[in-house]
Amino acid sequence: MIDEPRIVYTNAQHTAVIRLKIPRAEMQASMGPAIQEVMETLVRQDIAPTGPAFAHHFWMDPELFDFEVGVPVAERVEAAGRVVPGRLHAQQVARTIYHGPYEGLPAAWEAFMAWIKDNGYIVQPNLWECYLDNPGTVPDAADLRTELNRPVTTKASLSDWSI
Repeated sequence: MIDEPRIVYTNAQHTAVIRLKIPRAEMQASMGPAIQEVMETLVRQDIAPTGPAFAHHFWMDPELFDFEVGVPVAERVEAAGRVVPGRLHAQQVARTIYHGPYEGLPAAWEAFMAWIKDNGYIVQPNLWECYLDNPGTVPDAADLRTELNRPVTTKASLSDWSI
């Protein structure tokens, strides 16, 4: 289901994004058109993405998601319609790759979060997924790969507080 998670340090990254605050039930229908809109804006601005499409979640509850969809870019995109410049900050993240259909992502996140907790990391409030494969070009959904990223900090040990 997921590869062995690891801790990595990311570099800051310019992005072109559309922010969405939508009911969870609308997510599947909203993401594809929003990503397409980002890509069309990049074509008009003659900017190429430097990596795969992603969804960066700021806040989630069972009913409402607050997130942005977009792609990383080498240069700042000019705001156009719903597309605005964004940024993924440099940070320490726990990362893994999930192999399988998008319907399996909740279980993959559950397993990933268990690993994070079991290894003593404290999660930050945001998270993001990078869609490494285009579902239109992968015949079997079981072969899709999604990179899961959760910013984390390490718990302070008692020895860190010695005087």
